[in-house]
Amino acid sequence: MAFKHTLAAALVLLAAISGAISSARAETFTIVGFGDSLMAGFGLGPGEGFTDRLQAALRAKGHDVAVANAGVSGDTTSGGLARLDWSVPDGTQLVILELGANDMLRGVSPGITEKNLDEMLAKLKQRKIAVLLAGMRAAPNLGADYQNAFDAIYPKLAAKYGVPLYPFFLDGVAGQAGLRLEDGLHPNAKGVEKMVERILPTAEKAIAWAGGAS
Repeated sequence: MAFKHTLAAALVLLAAISGAISSARAETFTIVGFGDSLMAGFGLGPGEGFTDRLQAALRAKGHDVAVANAGVSGDTTSGGLARLDWSVPDGTQLVILELGANDMLRGVSPGITEKNLDEMLAKLKQRKIAVLLAGMRAAPNLGADYQNAFDAIYPKLAAKYGVPLYPFFLDGVAGQAGLRLEDGLHPNAKGVEKMVERILPTAEKAIAWAGGAS
């Protein structure tokens, strides 16, 4: 009989602990960084990528967050659209959507890029997942017409869906040799820190906008 009482008490305690853990996890604000190599952390060491550094910066500011890395090197907006549903799990509260750089580098029509991003925003809205849209800018050597059409995509879609916009994901890093890898395209560890420093206020506002408690 004593054994039965002990077992019952242990099961009750286990259930209570499990409930507490589940509750604690439920309180953590979940963010998914969805993008290409700039999000994935191309050429960087463990813990040096954008999502890791953003998570650390947000936690240092008192936010209980978990930032998952759903970046895929070489991804285009077409690739992102194809994998969006399974790359962003249920329960995600905010997606930082960063795609379009590879479209631009490949000279993909801005109309196609806009259509793909539009569909991704629509899908996330349907799932009631908040979005912080991270913009990209076209290289000037692609010509003024292409540059103007491409650069207009992000503010246009942010306004259409009523989501916060961070105008240029590489702000503070583009054109700065000391903040880039040898390929001249991707940020190094110092560059990532600069990116996180610049985007942090917008990320905090996006968390508050999405209903995240700090």
